Amino acid sequence: MRSEGLEQVTLRRLAEDLDTGPASLYVYFRNAAELRAAVLDELLVEVDLSPVTAEGDWHRRLNTVLGSYLAVLMKYPPLARSALLTRPSPSGPRYMDLVEALLALLHQGEVDDQPAAWAVDLLLQVATATGVEQATRRENPDDGAGWDALVDAIGRADATRYPRVRALGPELLSGTSEARFAWGMSVLVNGILATPRPPAGIA
Repeated sequence: MRSEGLEQVTLRRLAEDLDTGPASLYVYFRNAAELRAAVLDELLVEVDLSPVTAEGDWHRRLNTVLGSYLAVLMKYPPLARSALLTRPSPSGPRYMDLVEALLALLHQGEVDDQPAAWAVDLLLQVATATGVEQATRRENPDDGAGWDALVDAIGRADATRYPRVRALGPELLSGTSEARFAWGMSVLVNGILATPRPPAGIA
């Protein structure tokens, strides 16, 4: 599962690994999707939620929790991709703990309840997508060559056709993945603070 991803986990395959029949697993899981959700929820136990009750700036502590979630996805690269397709079990205690932690931190930051409720989904979506991107790069043996090609393409960009790309080339490629992630989370949170949720019935 850790090497191939959650999408490869089926009740039949798990039953074979456990040397039992699939019927015995249906006592606990109705289908493979429910099994995968439970597995993903179990892995969330590794997310560090201690910043919720720590001292210091709430925004920094929110970034720390989301960074810990990202680190869990990065620890098991195939799971990062699976997390985009598999929601943790709604009744899973680890997923609920993570959601409660994010809501608590947003509340500490005086984010109104309605936008906070939507913000949790947005923050987790971006963190998960970041995990997929970074995990895919790490697993790709040609990533170094691909990066070099990107640097070369930006450096050689036609200044007439791509004036902004040429002018900002070094900035486009600057920064560590950690710094970019923290900045991205700050952009989201600042937007959440400044953007009220639309009234019900308004698209």
